[in-house]
Amino acid sequence: MESKKPIILTLVRFYLPGYKSGGPVRTIANMVDQLGDEFDFRVITTDRDFGVNEPYQNVTADGWNTVGKAKVYYTCRNVRSLSRLVKLVSETTHDVLYLNSAFDPVFTLWPLLNRNLGRINSQSVVLAPRGEFSEGALALKRWKKMTYLMGARIQSFYRDIIWQASSQFEAEDIRRTMGSVVQKIRVTGNLAERIVVAPDLPATIAPDDAADTERERNDSRLHLVFLSRIAPMKNLDFALRVLKQVSAPVVFNIYGPKEDTVYWRQCEALIASLPGHVQVKYLGEVEHSKVANVMALHDLLLLPSRGENYGHVIAEALSAGTPVLIANTTPWRNLKQAGVGWDLPLTSERPYAELIDHCAALDRKTFRDWRIRVRRFAGERLADPSLVDASRRLFLDAAGREMDNLK
Repeated sequence: MESKKPIILTLVRFYLPGYKSGGPVRTIANMVDQLGDEFDFRVITTDRDFGVNEPYQNVTADGWNTVGKAKVYYTCRNVRSLSRLVKLVSETTHDVLYLNSAFDPVFTLWPLLNRNLGRINSQSVVLAPRGEFSEGALALKRWKKMTYLMGARIQSFYRDIIWQASSQFEAEDIRRTMGSVVQKIRVTGNLAERIVVAPDLPATIAPDDAADTERERNDSRLHLVFLSRIAPMKNLDFALRVLKQVSAPVVFNIYGPKEDTVYWRQCEALIASLPGHVQVKYLGEVEHSKVANVMALHDLLLLPSRGENYGHVIAEALSAGTPVLIANTTPWRNLKQAGVGWDLPLTSERPYAELIDHCAALDRKTFRDWRIRVRRFAGERLADPSLVDASRRLFLDAAGREMDNLK
């Protein structure tokens, strides 16, 4: 029996129970969790996590599985023979085809090409580039990406699609990159316009969940944490150069999958050059369920990323009461005014180092009061009902449904 709810057929290379690929998994999982009673989410993904050769255990490959509030089809590797993917998409009833990358050759380019050729009958397509059009992201392999986009425009791959931006900053990135393909930006409205601002949804995290595991400051050193994929985009090398200029004794714990091994070797060389009062440890990968506790055991998140369309790890740090020192390349802005951290340009390492020294000089009571304020800020910001409503309206518009008809 077909669903009476709008069916959102979501294509994404990695999904639950995976966690190594970063933000898109969390974004879609949070969306399913918070909107899965109103929409019928069906997800097509691969049967293994990022960088892992073995498939997931306890899932049915090449078949539909119930995962939370979604139906998930885990494709084995040979589904990427592409013709099978086209058949699967064309045979799966849906109101909206939801794509989660501008550059993925299998889960975006191939479906769009076959839609243009009439092999996939998706009348409504929403494409979320997930930060891929930020200046920092485009600077990496720029010519390859721009050549692809030029060809995609010539072939009209983006004909009649809706672009989802997670913020006004990303909306401007999309318009700057795509030029005449998209001209208008809207928050809500009719489908004639091409960019919709619908922020990524945070997890439903209670701000005090990690309070009991908060680190006791009996170690006088400041404990910093970096938790992200180890790749040039996340800019770990910048963070290490910052630490070279820090005067106070600090511990810097690095978590995340080594996505780029050549880049990691460059980071190791920087680690070896750091002064003795800076202790650096690589502590491996962290399952999502443990991120809040990891954050609570540190004094400051240091994440000078070149760009984030949302930054789930930033939200998770704030929810755990951990202040953040990040680049001004994410939607998390004006943090100093909010009293929860700082967002700085990437033009110099020195301001970052000075703020780390400042944090290291704070006494225990000041830090405890600060963490309470950070958790309060996170609770208020992440509970904003307009965040969920923006995604709800995006999919209703794309599916041609009215709010009153959603049951």
